Amino acid sequence: MSRADPPADSRTTVRAGYDAIAEAYLDWGSRVVGDPRDRFVEDLAARLPDGAAVLDLGCGAGLPSTRRLAERFEVVGVDASERQIDLARANVPGASFIRADLSEVRFEDGTFAAVTALYSISHLPRVEHGALFERIASWLGPGGLFLASLGSTDSPDWTGKWLGVPMFFSSYDAAMNRGLVESAGFVPLHAEVVTMTEPDGEVAFLWMLAQKPAH
Repeated sequence: MSRADPPADSRTTVRAGYDAIAEAYLDWGSRVVGDPRDRFVEDLAARLPDGAAVLDLGCGAGLPSTRRLAERFEVVGVDASERQIDLARANVPGASFIRADLSEVRFEDGTFAAVTALYSISHLPRVEHGALFERIASWLGPGGLFLASLGSTDSPDWTGKWLGVPMFFSSYDAAMNRGLVESAGFVPLHAEVVTMTEPDGEVAFLWMLAQKPAH
């Protein structure tokens, strides 16, 4: 990645970027070594009853997580990229999909039993992360679960070339992210920093499974 000034509109940058690299991103993701996604998704799934309503924020092309969740649950996937949503509808016909930005989408209180946000929240300016966690908490029913992969290093708003297109990233470190999730009303069930090897080098994420109190 190359350093550049922050974009005038990070949402447009992310949406246009993923429209351009939708298929290439799937190939790139298949070459990541040590991705713990499947382990955490299986942990989440084991805690939910069949038919539970699950929201997947930043679903991308629906592979592999959305498709795995849709095998047992009623899944709604959200992504800002029109091309990604088109692929997701083809890859996971049993789920429902909404093209919308994570910072703008809204749902009724208590709609879902679980919300996942895998490799997606870091595409929002980090000053918005805490408010998003609070909205997610409101969308969950009592005892609802939240699974997210979050940044593990202090990384202010950044834009530059990534996979050949302009892209935007922003995150707090692991301690700050855990604190923001807890401040939104969640009780952490599991928090683990996992390092994996992407095609362009090693990267670490904070993986959190957290629960909204039942009362």
